[in-house]
Amino acid sequence: MTQAVKSRPKLSFWQIWNMCFGFIGIQFGFALQNANVSRIFQTLGAEIDELPILWVAAPITGLVVQPIVGYFSDKTWNRLGRRRPYFLIGALLTSGALFVMPHSPTLWMAAGMLWIMDASINISMEPFRAFVGDMLPQRQRTLGFVMQAFFIGVGSVVASMLPWLMANVWGMSNTAAPGIVPDSVIFSFTLGGVVLLLAMGWTIFTTREYSPQQLAAFNAEEGQVESLAERVHRPAARYLKDGALWCAGGFVSAALIYAFALNAELYILAGGITVFGLLQLLASWMQTNGHTHHGVYHVTHDLFHMPRTMVQLAVVQFFSWFALFSMWIYITPAIASFHFGASDSSGALYNKGADWSGVLQGSYNGFAMLAAFIIPLMSRKLGRKQTHAINLLLGAVGFISFVIIRDPSWLLLSMVGVGFAWASIISMPYAILSCALPGQKMGVYMGIFNFFIVIPQILAASVLGLLVGVVFEGQSIYALVLGGVCFVIAAGFTLLVDDQE
Repeated sequence: MTQAVKSRPKLSFWQIWNMCFGFIGIQFGFALQNANVSRIFQTLGAEIDELPILWVAAPITGLVVQPIVGYFSDKTWNRLGRRRPYFLIGALLTSGALFVMPHSPTLWMAAGMLWIMDASINISMEPFRAFVGDMLPQRQRTLGFVMQAFFIGVGSVVASMLPWLMANVWGMSNTAAPGIVPDSVIFSFTLGGVVLLLAMGWTIFTTREYSPQQLAAFNAEEGQVESLAERVHRPAARYLKDGALWCAGGFVSAALIYAFALNAELYILAGGITVFGLLQLLASWMQTNGHTHHGVYHVTHDLFHMPRTMVQLAVVQFFSWFALFSMWIYITPAIASFHFGASDSSGALYNKGADWSGVLQGSYNGFAMLAAFIIPLMSRKLGRKQTHAINLLLGAVGFISFVIIRDPSWLLLSMVGVGFAWASIISMPYAILSCALPGQKMGVYMGIFNFFIVIPQILAASVLGLLVGVVFEGQSIYALVLGGVCFVIAAGFTLLVDDQE
């Protein structure tokens, strides 16, 4: 008589701690990038309205890398396991990029290093999301993703404040000649690369993964298997028709942008529309010629067969991440100009404002650490989607208050709301999503879910420069207000999500 298959065993607190600890390292790289790349770009000569287009490398890289990594990690099994090989590769590449980035001699080399850095971070980050779904039973996944949020907060607090600490505690130079990155930033990136390697190494060598056979049994027992509707192929003729329409839309958009001499960043949107059309045409050709085993076809198929809950969360993610990207691009120039009155990016006032921006970005991640203890309690009392909606509204209040509060010291209060929103954004949607996905496709669907983080970032990179330069008359502070409005919209859509708690 065979023993009945059981669901995934409950893990101890320290087992969850070890499997999530590597996120400190990932967030060290991510926080240093977010807090300092605009500063590096401006130091190397970028104008304020050029920042969004320079940042666009990051989301485009994530759009391509994450579903590919997710697809292959679903099918990987070797001595390191299923997801951990990608942790190691991403850690090595990200650390190298961190060492090189602040030494970039030109603006375009810095933009290229941002591209490499973001691709490397994505190689590690996507499998980490699927890792929680692989290793934890459904009842522990909220805790697992919130634990990741806690470590993200720890890494971000320290990494965002490093340039300020280097200048004000360790006495390193905070200014440099025009076109030269200050020593405080250079040494921060070097230390960040070392921390990333150590933290990721801890998770890689202190955790073990379930075998493919064990995971298949767990998924079947817990009902996380692909439905019949999700296995049915979309007709090749439908791919062909819709692909042609999307391509035509992309070409017409590009022609209109050219004819009316619109902002050059809008070509990114036209290109994205065209690429989506070409992807469908390729899927049609693959299906017609019997090449449905190819990874590109599988990703396209899964994109059009997303579970209902995932589609609903995609809308929430779209508005949430548009708001966050508005902050990451413009918080440094907004604080430097609106709160410190700086106009010269190489002057002492600008660098003082930039340092305080790093402190604020470290502080909202600190408040996110606090939120990581509170959100599970809120979730048990109110439900996951209600908890997420409340936290998004707190983020909206924090963003909009930037234009009301003039004393930069009091902006720490604004970051309380932003911290709660951030902790919720990086945990609650994934906790809800992981329980709605077929287990054998956890990686690829987590990668596809990243589309709805990346697409709003590409949109932000395309239109924010135009909005700030024309509509807001160069006042970047209003990009944060716009982010607050987006948080309100995201909160409303959150309440419509089907959450099978």
